[in-house]
Amino acid sequence: MSIVAETKCARCDRKYSGVRSRCPYCGARRIGRGKYSEDADNSKGKMLIGVLVLAALVLATGFLIFTAPEDENVGPGPSMSEPEQEPGEIEDDPPIYTPPPAVESPTIIPEPSPPLEVRLVTITYNGKKTDDFTEYVGKTVPLGVRVEPVGIQEEIHWLSSDRSVFDVAATNADGTTALVTPIGRGTATLTVSVGGVDAECTVRIKVR
Repeated sequence: MSIVAETKCARCDRKYSGVRSRCPYCGARRIGRGKYSEDADNSKGKMLIGVLVLAALVLATGFLIFTAPEDENVGPGPSMSEPEQEPGEIEDDPPIYTPPPAVESPTIIPEPSPPLEVRLVTITYNGKKTDDFTEYVGKTVPLGVRVEPVGIQEEIHWLSSDRSVFDVAATNADGTTALVTPIGRGTATLTVSVGGVDAECTVRIKVR
């Protein structure tokens, strides 16, 4: 079956190619469309041409699709703020922040305060300092003691240098007060001792 349609000469009744304007056999001119033979074959030829063109287009499209380079990294380009990762490079996990160990404050043990030391001892009579007094037998004399600094926790000792002249004894539990009792005529020394510090008072006893 020929792709190009054939026509039949009206003079010699022979078939020839439809592209010719004259019959190659008798030379008669083809008038109009001429007398065609095999009209059904002509339609089939046009359909075949269309199929071949369509097949050529499909093959060309498939060739372009399969030969086009594939872009593996589809998406937005690398950010300007992040460095592009090199091929084959494995990104490490970001380091985990570990706070520095807490520094414990050293335990400060307060030093014990040094014990208070007695600086001064004073014998008092009616709240006033006295270091010499005279009294008669049969009377008593109340005395006190003042210790500096205040708050000293030391034992207080009262002492008579001559108990035949006078005697002395504390009158309260802490010994801050005492009572002098004259015994006989004479002079003796009264001593108060607190924490190794002494105070003295001269005592004169008379007889009426």
